[in-house]
Amino acid sequence: MRRLAITFASLALVPFLACGGGQEEPAPAPPAEPLAWDARVDSFDGVPIAYSVRGSGAGALLFIHGWSCDRSYWEAQVADLSRDYRVVTVDLAGHGDSGAGRTDWTVEAFGRDVEAVVAELDLPSVILVGHSMGGPVALEAARRLRGRVVGVVGVDALQDVELRYFDEAWDELLGRFERDFATTCGEFVRGMFLPSADPELRREVAEDMCAAPPAVATAALAGLRTYDAAASLAAAKVPLRCINGATFATNFETNRRHAPDFDAYTMDGTGHFPMLEKPDDFNRLLRQTIEELTASRGTEAR
Repeated sequence: MRRLAITFASLALVPFLACGGGQEEPAPAPPAEPLAWDARVDSFDGVPIAYSVRGSGAGALLFIHGWSCDRSYWEAQVADLSRDYRVVTVDLAGHGDSGAGRTDWTVEAFGRDVEAVVAELDLPSVILVGHSMGGPVALEAARRLRGRVVGVVGVDALQDVELRYFDEAWDELLGRFERDFATTCGEFVRGMFLPSADPELRREVAEDMCAAPPAVATAALAGLRTYDAAASLAAAKVPLRCINGATFATNFETNRRHAPDFDAYTMDGTGHFPMLEKPDDFNRLLRQTIEELTASRGTEAR
């Protein structure tokens, strides 16, 4: 698995004395690195959930990875945004460094993983950023964390919260995963990229995602089948923003039926992983989105 490289901020300053004119003057202290640490917290069912914190602030930006990914997929966002915000990344159960001792691989259970991290850090306000499957997970967490969530940002997610696929399509897809996980997963993931995508990035992501435990990955995918994103969005009563790739159109009218404060941006030239494919452009849009959400609530994410 790709891993987020995090170093702890130094707690000691090495003094340097510059001599001149017979007097000693301390040199300016070097700029402090952002605070950073890794930790775990038990979720509702005792499964340990790994998370990382970098930067400081009363509130936070909390990033939720997608299906068969982990918190390392947000490396470029952590490096940029932690200079100005408290940034939290989480591994959902069965992913990355989190425990896998669970049988209930539903969106609802993943939402409770996020809830456990927010409670452990006692975050008074948080913006939830969820990629792919992490979008519905963010909605579920927002529904459970009423009063703490400033807004939800879907990343190539939640283009149409009412969208449902026929049972036949689900049966066929899940059957293929159960019969031949490796081949089906490889085709599935490579199809998430545009033909113009960096082939090395496509290969790296496909290899990483398809190294996931097949039973967990297949069950987590099945968990999306019955999840009612529209109902969760309506119940959460929070603004929703999306930063989506160009593959699927966003249904503004449908989403605004459930969240009047909804808007979206489309990143041309990216597929399902805009935060990996064009990180600088994505970070600029995300910063703009954060400012919009915090201004509308009169709150600070910092």
